[in-house]
Amino acid sequence: MFLIVAKYLIPKGYRGMAVFPFILIKYDFDKSNAVFVNHEKIHLKQQLELLIILFFIWYLFEYLIRLIQYKNAALAYRNISFEREAYAKETELDYLKQRSFFQFLHYITLK
Repeated sequence: MFLIVAKYLIPKGYRGMAVFPFILIKYDFDKSNAVFVNHEKIHLKQQLELLIILFFIWYLFEYLIRLIQYKNAALAYRNISFEREAYAKETELDYLKQRSFFQFLHYITLK
């Protein structure tokens, strides 16, 4: 994992994103934000499980489905299974040590 400050590569409204093996962040101070970095590390693990390219295809497909479902871009983003897992577990800093494979599948259905 490599943390890179890339202010102009991060889309407006976001602070960072994971693109294996990199975590791109908008602001230097987020390097020391353990919860933020853990959120992005969860995405790196998800990407590895889906051999990277399949992750991005699935991510986009699910985003489009959620956009139709919610008719709101922010809600669609927050309800992508990958994001739901990452947001739910970002404060558990040891989560990746005990995380099962394909754990994001538990977040596909909305409860």
